[in-house]
Amino acid sequence: MFKTLITFSAIALSLATFAWAEAPTAFDVAEDHTRIFMSAQPVHENGMPAHGNAFVSQGYIYPEGTLADGTVGVLEDGSPAFPDLVLGTWTCDGYFVGEGGNATTGVWIISRQTFAFKDGATLVTQGTEIADIGQPNLRPVTGATGDFADIDGGLIQTTLGFNDFWGLSATYAFEAPEMDEAKAQDATYLSSGDQPMPVHEGDHLEWDSGAPVGPIFEEHMIPST
Repeated sequence: MFKTLITFSAIALSLATFAWAEAPTAFDVAEDHTRIFMSAQPVHENGMPAHGNAFVSQGYIYPEGTLADGTVGVLEDGSPAFPDLVLGTWTCDGYFVGEGGNATTGVWIISRQTFAFKDGATLVTQGTEIADIGQPNLRPVTGATGDFADIDGGLIQTTLGFNDFWGLSATYAFEAPEMDEAKAQDATYLSSGDQPMPVHEGDHLEWDSGAPVGPIFEEHMIPST
């Protein structure tokens, strides 16, 4: 019975690892400048969007590393630079806040980002975007389907820069899920194969029999006959 329990737990852990491997844990996005639409007002004197300006834009999802070293993922006509590598479509809508388009650091956008992959899986995040280039920014995951449905943690966005057409280039990676001490210990026992599985008890009610608990003192002992 105990051996069966260990085997079943190991299989469950392997299946969980396999499910995670099916979905990319990181990817890049190239914004299509021909599909960026912003409100006519409010704007700054230089024409950049100001606080409260609403927008929507779309772009292409690529494998991680595609846009490294300044590689541009969108051609001048808005088509993908690497059509065979496109994993899906990225859509972003929201509002400029603070200094808006004139911001050089800190939060400049509150947005919702929807990642629609070609295999039907979707991922939705909603939160802040920062103007800082190369600075990781954690966004909460508010919805997911398909291979992403059981992934825990947030999605980290790092802006790589803007291309010549003012389209965003960014890379995304899932926040590494944290194991609590008990789960980490269980995983260690599973991987070692030669130690018993510890049992971790949650909060529960216990029946009180009324019998004394603790060291047996002389007054609790039954006299010998």
